Amino acid sequence: MRLIDEQFLRAPIYGVPRMTEYLAQTTQRAVNDKRVRRLMRLMGVQAIYPQPRTTLGSRANAVFPYLLRGVEIVRPNQVWSTDITYVPMRQGFMYLVAILDWYSRYVLAWELSNTLDGEFCLTTLEHALQLGKPEIFNTDQGAQFTAQAFTGRLQAEGIRVSMDGRGRAFDNIFVERLWRTVKYEDLYINDYASVAELLVGLTRYWYFYNHERLHQSLGYHPPVSVHFA
Repeated sequence: MRLIDEQFLRAPIYGVPRMTEYLAQTTQRAVNDKRVRRLMRLMGVQAIYPQPRTTLGSRANAVFPYLLRGVEIVRPNQVWSTDITYVPMRQGFMYLVAILDWYSRYVLAWELSNTLDGEFCLTTLEHALQLGKPEIFNTDQGAQFTAQAFTGRLQAEGIRVSMDGRGRAFDNIFVERLWRTVKYEDLYINDYASVAELLVGLTRYWYFYNHERLHQSLGYHPPVSVHFA
């Protein structure tokens, strides 16, 4: 699963056939495509290209249009965005959700979960809303974010809901970059052995990311100094 996760970050267009071939060439072993499909589904990763169903959406939930095409992001709290990613550990794995401000790159809140249940996403939203609220909140079309509990909470605050188009690789690009950053700068390096270690490590990393890490796109300032300027 670690190899799948690393390769998916490098090449999110890899579906089951390409990923199976990549694993076979990398490990020099026979790889069963059915097992690869099962693992990718468990991890919540699917190739980014136009296809009928690319997320864990629910027909019972409302899907909102994408509102950010051509929009210039010029201030903090103009747009927030969220996503879930798979987090490998030495034994087992967890899921990580984070809420990011597009302008400042500030991570407003994050949570870990051992399932893809939407409750931990709603908890993260509540924590983020304690710091303010955006004009627009962007998500993918996953069931966690299309659920009425999540979208209704946003609408109750007067926040406009935006959702990525299916198969569009760049609609939520800032969060995709965030996952690449945290995985290569922390998760892969530290190879956490337990959930307790992971929690401590991520707490330390997110403080570094928000308060100390100099971002080239922010004129070499940390996100905290831009978000709360």
